[in-house]
Amino acid sequence: MHILIDAEGNRYLHIRGDFHSKQGVIQEKNIRPGILTTHLNKEYICFPATFADLLQNISRGPATMHGKDIGIILSKAGIGRNTKIVDAGTGSGVLAACLAHISEDVTTYESRKEHAVIAKKNFILLGVQPTLKEQDITKGIDEEQVDVITLDLLEPWKVVQHAAEALKAGGFLIAYCTNISQVTDFIKTAEEKNFLLEDVIEIIQRSWKIEEKIVRPEHIGLLHTGFLVFLRKV
Repeated sequence: MHILIDAEGNRYLHIRGDFHSKQGVIQEKNIRPGILTTHLNKEYICFPATFADLLQNISRGPATMHGKDIGIILSKAGIGRNTKIVDAGTGSGVLAACLAHISEDVTTYESRKEHAVIAKKNFILLGVQPTLKEQDITKGIDEEQVDVITLDLLEPWKVVQHAAEALKAGGFLIAYCTNISQVTDFIKTAEEKNFLLEDVIEIIQRSWKIEEKIVRPEHIGLLHTGFLVFLRKV
């Protein structure tokens, strides 16, 4: 698979066959990394498609977590190859896929069949193999001695007791919450179960415009998407 980029910066995922666009055709046999030219003499830059490129081309369903939030989860929880992870609220599968791109032991729970169908399709495209369970995690967690549990749910506090039983001592319980009332309710329930509050984070992202003599921040940034709550089992 390859990513093709036109002169305007538009990106296209090429999987197989000839590449067709309004700027012309590139035959499949000619698609390889480098500068490619269509039959109309229009140039494209071509790169091999990485995991990050493919992530931008997944099938969309429910709202997906942004890279700025996923990155801090990976770093603060110390996700590695042998980290045992349980994820819940799979949705389109973005977080589960990013976790499975690093760890070999990821199980993700999704209670809605239509979301599970989308996630499965995306896992194939991304080349990752987390275990997908079509179950409601608020009814219980099958896994034991878990290192990290991530939750992207409307009512994450309903998982706290199950998480307390499934996590190792010192294991992380992480929730992505879109509003602050979810955060406070989740923390209150978790602290009653002897979880230690490590951090509550909101990540704000702003790009810069670099164009000839123009060097300034962009007027619009990726501001509030959600709060990340990091807890550890005592």
